[in-house]
This record gives sequence, C-alpha cells and structure tokens, in this order.
Amino acid sequence: MKRIWAPWRMAYIDGIREAIDGGGDAGGGGCFLCDAARADDDRKHLIFLRCKRTFAVLNRFPYNNGHALIVPVEHKGELKDLDEAEMLELMETTRDVIDILKRLMRPEGFNVGLNFGRCGGAGLPGHLHVHVVPRWAGDTNFMPVLADAKIIPQSLEDLYDRLIKK
Repeated sequence: MKRIWAPWRMAYIDGIREAIDGGGDAGGGGCFLCDAARADDDRKHLIFLRCKRTFAVLNRFPYNNGHALIVPVEHKGELKDLDEAEMLELMETTRDVIDILKRLMRPEGFNVGLNFGRCGGAGLPGHLHVHVVPRWAGDTNFMPVLADAKIIPQSLEDLYDRLIKK
C-alpha cells in the first residue's frame, strides 16, 4: 500500500478535538469562526469579505480550490435562530461571494450548501455556515477515488491575496 502524507491535516483533527472538548461554542473557546469574527487580522484568519452581520472566510481544509464559508457574525447553530436581517444578509453575502469567485476563478459551476449536526457533515455544528465550492469539469479525478486524496492546485495565501485585490 502506498502512503500519502498530509501532516497539515493534523491541525484539522486537533481543531475538531478542541471543538468537542471545549463544547464547540463561543463560551467554550472552541469556535474558530467566533475567534475569526472577533480578530483584527483578517489575513491570518483568511476573512476576505466582512459585512454588518456576516463574513466570508476561506476554508482551511477545502474540498476544492476557492472553497469559502459564509458565516453569521453571531454564534448561531440553526437557521431558525437567525433573524430576518441575518437570514437576508447570509444569502446576499453568499450571492456576492459566488460573483467574486466567478470573476476571479471562472469556475464552471458551484456546490452551495449547509450541513447540520455531526451526522449531516457539520464539522462545527454550533455555528452555522454556508459552503460555497467552485467546480470545474474534471476537477474530480482518480486521486480521491483511488488514493482518498484531493489535489488543491493553489495555496490559501495566494488565493486570499487575489481575493482581496478583487
């Protein structure tokens, strides 16, 4: 069996452990989205768009190049917890991020969605967020199928720099 080493994934695994141990909420210190929202270093946290009630951040563990998260500033875990202004801005910010990514990266399509609960795929179930994943024909190749590995062709820092220059 061939092994593909991905030591940077340990940060993700440790982050999941911290979210579980810390309660995964703003009070437990385990919410990386709350930490990012409060921080004053957008580059460090990969926040490329801030609005009044929401922000957009690059996913540190992307499914595909350009994978972004659209996040309410307030720590809320369910759609029913959002007021009308937050709900509207969440969708407006999602629309705007898709437009930015279309102009910058020229993808051929997008996957857009929300995951609720651990069984639903939510890595951080306490703070809802919308995934925006750019897609291109052929972006799924033999690596995920045969090697359970995904190739991301661009560094997060390079993409971040391009996004903030938009």
